[in-house]
Amino acid sequence: MKKLFIFFLLATPFVAMSQAHSGYTASYSSSFTIADPSYSEKILSLWKDFENNTLDNHLDMFADTVTMMLGNGAMIKGKAENLKSAKEYRNSMKNYKATLDAWMSVKSTDRNENVVCVWGNETHMDKDGKPVKSRLQEVWKFNKDGKIDLMLQYTAPGNM
Repeated sequence: MKKLFIFFLLATPFVAMSQAHSGYTASYSSSFTIADPSYSEKILSLWKDFENNTLDNHLDMFADTVTMMLGNGAMIKGKAENLKSAKEYRNSMKNYKATLDAWMSVKSTDRNENVVCVWGNETHMDKDGKPVKSRLQEVWKFNKDGKIDLMLQYTAPGNM
């Protein structure tokens, strides 16, 4: 069952691409190809940095103008502000553990930009010792200089 779900999860973007003429126009892009997996490796190392609470390890991957739109609706702009916010959030959690279901590197052919999509789960204890489980989907975009300039995060309670 889990394999079937993951197949549908991964197939959905490609089905959506093939139906680009269904009355919708993509505001960003509807033309993607599989891209260099090294972009995914960069994002996975950032996930590991967050898990290990070593957020300073890969600051060179971020553009100074990076914007992150978090699952709680918050939008944080700028490299320094994002680092500060991420450290505060991570330090509020105990026993943090991330698991990944899937990831892929894609490139928008019409914009010539690299994007990484990640699906996973996180579990931790909040500051009051209450267990928290969340499902995550993140979209990370790289600028022309190979730096992360945008991250969109979607969350839901519970794990897969």
